[in-house]
This record gives sequence, structure tokens and C-alpha cells, in this order.
Amino acid sequence: MVSRWALRFGCSLLAVGIAAGLAASGAAAQEKVLRIAMTAADIPRTLGQPDQGFEGNRFTGIPIYDALTHWDLSKEKEPSVLIPGVATEWKVTDDKTKWHFKLRPGVKFHDGSDFNAAAVVWNVQKVLDKAAPHFDPSQVGVTVSRMPTLRSARAVDDMTVELTTSEPDSFLPINLSNLFMASPAHWDAKLKAVPASATDPAERAKQAWTAFAADPSGSGPFKVTRFVPRERLELAANATYWDEKRRPKIPKVVLLPLPEANARTAALLSGQVDWIEAPAPDALDQIKSRGFKMYQNAQPHVWPWQLSFVEGSPWLDKRVRHAANLCINRTELKEALNGLMAEAYATYEEGHPWNGNPSFKIKYDPAAAKKLMTEAGHSAAKPLKVKVQASASGSGQMMPIPMNEYLQQALKECFFDVELDVIEWNTLFTNWRQGAKDASARGSHAINVSYAAMDPFFGMVRFTSTKTFPPVSNNWGFFGNDEFDKLIADARTTFEDKARDEALARLHKRIVEEAPFVWVAHDVGPRAMSPKVKGVVQPQSWFIDFATMSME
Repeated sequence: MVSRWALRFGCSLLAVGIAAGLAASGAAAQEKVLRIAMTAADIPRTLGQPDQGFEGNRFTGIPIYDALTHWDLSKEKEPSVLIPGVATEWKVTDDKTKWHFKLRPGVKFHDGSDFNAAAVVWNVQKVLDKAAPHFDPSQVGVTVSRMPTLRSARAVDDMTVELTTSEPDSFLPINLSNLFMASPAHWDAKLKAVPASATDPAERAKQAWTAFAADPSGSGPFKVTRFVPRERLELAANATYWDEKRRPKIPKVVLLPLPEANARTAALLSGQVDWIEAPAPDALDQIKSRGFKMYQNAQPHVWPWQLSFVEGSPWLDKRVRHAANLCINRTELKEALNGLMAEAYATYEEGHPWNGNPSFKIKYDPAAAKKLMTEAGHSAAKPLKVKVQASASGSGQMMPIPMNEYLQQALKECFFDVELDVIEWNTLFTNWRQGAKDASARGSHAINVSYAAMDPFFGMVRFTSTKTFPPVSNNWGFFGNDEFDKLIADARTTFEDKARDEALARLHKRIVEEAPFVWVAHDVGPRAMSPKVKGVVQPQSWFIDFATMSME
């Protein structure tokens, strides 16, 4: 199976070899500009809350903006942990639903205005308060689904803000790493420039946000200098950034959307870019032989099928869910990807404090899978039809078409008849929040959206709580019941680290045993770079920080 799949995958690489020999003389210019080819088909939104999944956070969130809390991306050999961002400290009050965040003094937005408690309140209101003049419905979906318990914000004083949740939630500080701080003063200036002919407040706010996206103002280490949708985003170093360790050494960064792996690889080999995300697996030898450097690291990021539990779904039978997980030879798939993945047998593997030692042991056991399928009433003559919605490319999707075609062939041996519905990545990501019952699912019984698992909400809660059914968050398949809600509440209301880890292990154990996913791979974040790029730290994280890098 590997050779047949690899042959199909590799045939298009002839174009890479041709393109590599056509480098334009201008591409070798020695200016200190870092040119990055993303997997996204478009520039992630720049107005504060990015789209394009977490690739948006990586390239237009973290570089341009700050959040109250940040991920530590400075270490390669240790897991990324939460650290202070533009909040210096925080604590929960006695009733466990109110948090006080002390803010970092002296932080300035790119337009020169001050960051303070009023700015935090304003940024919470932009996605939660429909009565606020700057409320933006377009930013709600990618934000609220990642922090569903946050309800309001109040300035205690100029440098202290109080955040209130709907229930005790020990995960809140982690969730807040996704709420990026945009400049209220800069938005107000854009609003004042909206033509008087636009009289509807909602329309005026929409136009102000459109203008803000074209000329954004955050407080991050880079400022936007040029934005051409679907073509390029240019960033310049913020020479006065508050964190001296992250004050950029590279004066200019250019982000380019190149969703097709072979096109990205050709761009690197021809000198058109300095850095590509997710190179074509069978071009690795060529990339290395040309002197480019490969970086990869195990990271908390899962490539799965998320299964539907709506009425009539073929996955309602647990025997079928277990059979699918047992029918995949992940080692073979890893070989076909030239090592650019790690095998996934759960969201958190053995040795992780949240693993919990599930009784269902996922492995490659086609005989056991066929036995389960036979017990469920299926056979080669009577296969089980399943439809899976997937993307052609996208953030963290690795090589979605060939990988899904591999699964299609592998599962056929265990009496599955898999139909693939391939759509554009950002559309798929939007569908993920609409759910399996929505027309956007087009009758699919599973969805292939990779997910970050660096914290318990992203890795477990949003997929298993009855409170996160669409459109609240990403429980696309409507999986959950009282048992899981209780396990989640136990973890969420535990504020002591060791006890919370134990509660999360119990939750993960039951998730694996019930198998609402077909676990396939963990991403290793492969990226190839020019040797001119120095100071690269490939963290154990879905994110990476180019503010600390330099160029020869």
C-alpha cells in the first residue's frame, strides 16, 4: 500500500525539479527580509482575531498582537507552558467565577495609544457585548468558541481588570491566550473616517473593522506595513516592543499564502521564499541536499477524524468506532510521509499526566477490527458507508488528500466504504463550528479537522461537553452525556494542579474508551528554511516565534 500511495503522491514533484532551476536573479537579493510560505490559501485575518485556524494565531495573531497570557516558545526540549503576556499576574477570587488580572505598565499600541484596563474591557466587548458600538460578529466564532465561559470584563483601576465567568473555570488563563488586544483608539479613528452616508451603527462598525484590518494596530513585536488579500502581508519590526527578548532582529517579514505542498517546496528551492511550512514529504532529500534546514518537533496537535453521534450516524455503534481505530497502520502511514508525523493512539499518549491508562488500547490489529465489524453486521459484501468531510490543504492539515485516501484504502480492508467530501480549508473550519446537523456538513458522518491539544479545553472539553454543542464550540459530532459533563466539571472546578491533572486523566481515559475520534497522527510541525535564517527554536508547540530569529 505504501508504494502505491507514494507513487501517486510523488508524481507531481517533477514540477518541483523544474521550478528549482528557474530562480529569478532578484530572488537572491541579500536584503534582510524573511519570506514565509504558509499552508493557508489566504492571509489570515489581521483585525485582531485571526481565522485560518491556529495558523492564523501563529502568523497574524502572535506577531502583531499581545494577549493577557502567552505561550513560552523559547524552549525546544521542554513543553510550552503558559507565561505572563500583557498581564503580569492573575488570581481567582473566593467565589471562583471572578478573576483579577494585573496589567503590564508601559505597553503601547502601534498607533502610540496606551494599553490599560479599559482596552481589555473593550476587547472583551468586541466579541461578547452585542450592545457595544464596536461589537464585531465576524470575530465571535473564532474567539468565543475558544473561551466559552467568559461573560464580562470590568476595569477595577487603570491597570487591573476583573473578568467574570459563567461558572468556576480553572482553564480561563489558558483560554485567554487567544484573545488578542487591538487598539481601541485606532478603531475609533477608523470609525470617525467612515462616510456619513453610512448611518446604520452596525454598518458603520463593520466598515471601521474593515479599515482597521487593512491598517491594524496591536501591541505585538511586528507592525503591518502592507496587506494584499490572498497575496501577501508585510510586517515591520516594532523597535519599541515592551519585551526586549522578543524585540525583532529581522526588520521585515513577508507572509505568502501557498496552500499546495509542491508549490511551497518549489518556492523554497528556487529561492523565492526562505521558510516553508509543511514541505512535500518526498522532496526532503532534495531540500536537505540543497543546504536547506529541516525543523520538526513533537507537538500537542492531533490529526483525526471527529465522528458524528447524530441520529442515523454509522458511528453510533461503539464496535464500529473501535474497529476504525484498530484498522489503521499508522507506522506505514508515517513511512509514506517520510517521517513527517508521529503516530497517534490517543490525544495524550502514554507517559503524559492526562493519559489515564484507557482500557481500550488503540493499535494496528485488522483481525480484531474485522471481528468487531462482523459482530456489528458488516462484511466485504455489505460494507458500512461513511462520508468524511476534509480539506485540500490548510493549517495543521498536513497532507490531507493523500492521507485521507490512505485511510480510505486502509478501512476498505475492514469493511468500510469511505466517501471523501473535499472542500476548501477555511470553509471546512467554519463548518466545524456549525456541526454535523447543519446543512454545511452535506450529510457527512465525520470531519477531518486537526486540533491543538496544549490545554484541556482545546484537547478534550470542547469535543465532549454537552455545553459545547454547535454553534457554541467545536463539538461537531454532538458527543456527550451526563457522565462526561461531570468529569469535565470535576476538572474545571479544580484549581490545584496535581488534583486537576488527575481529574483530566479520568476524563481522557473515558474519551479514548468511547472513541469519539479516529486518532491517526500527531503533527510534528515540519518546516524547511534557508540556512540564512538563524536563531530558530522549534518549540514543542503548534506555534513558533520568529520575533527572536535573525537573518544573515
